[in-house]
Formats: sequence, C-alpha cells, structure tokens
Amino acid sequence: MKNIQSLLMNAVIAAVYAVLTIGLSPISYGPIQVRLSECMVLLAFYNRKWIPGLTIGCLLANLNSPFGVTDMVVGTTATLVSLLLMRFAPNVFTASLAPVLINGMFIGLELAWLSQIGPGDSLAGVMAYIGLGEFVSVSVVGVVLFHVLLKNPVLKKYIMD
Repeated sequence: MKNIQSLLMNAVIAAVYAVLTIGLSPISYGPIQVRLSECMVLLAFYNRKWIPGLTIGCLLANLNSPFGVTDMVVGTTATLVSLLLMRFAPNVFTASLAPVLINGMFIGLELAWLSQIGPGDSLAGVMAYIGLGEFVSVSVVGVVLFHVLLKNPVLKKYIMD
C-alpha cells in the first residue's frame, strides 16, 4: 500500500511541477527565468522518495520548452543532479543552493550552446541570471514556503515519511 501511495504522490508532484511551469511559461523559459515550480525541489531534501516525481515533472515541463529536446535532456539532467546533491546538505538553505549553482551552470551553458545569448552577453552573465532566478524560486520562496508547510503536522508527515 505504501508503494502505491508513493507512486501516486510522485505522479501528483510531477503533474503539479509541470502545470506550474507550463502555466507560467512567460517566466519559466529563456535566459531570464523564475520557475516558481522549482521551489518544489526542496521536497528532495526532506525525502529522497520524491526525486522521481520532481525529475519527471521537470521532463514534462521541458516538453513545452522553446529549446526542445536539448532542454528536455540538459534541464532535466540539471534538476536530477541538483536533487541528488541535496541529500548531502546540512540544512534546507544549503540544499537550496544546489539547484541555484547547478541550473545556473547547466542552463547557462545550454543557452550559450544554442546561441540564445547575444554577442554582447557573457556566459557568466547568463549563468548569473539563471542562478538568480533559481535563488528567488528555491532559496527565497521555497525555503520560506517549506518553513510554513512543515509547521502543519499532516503536511509534514506526507513530506517527510
């Protein structure tokens, strides 16, 4: 029964991540992006069993990306690497920095490779913009959101058990 519940929760997580990203498309894709759905990646810090849902959610969201298959591969890989690194973090804020750094580097390089940065733009600048958007989504919105959510014993049980 627990396996079925875990599978269903991962499906819900994937769907919510994808819907939030696609529903907020104007700010979810491109060289300047703030994917509010990214705040959900902190679920992986609290419980590794949510990694499949978050990874699949990112893959589904990237089906809508203007960068096509490349973003499906690079973006989803960046998310997965971030999720796996979070387990080594001593606290939620430190964990929130993994997607900031990883997505900043991976997506910045992806955009440079796809020539989505202009001749006057620098790779470091694009990486910084991507990282800043992640910082807002995960380190600010996500950390505050999870601080509030985990005060509710029922939600805490679902997130952490």
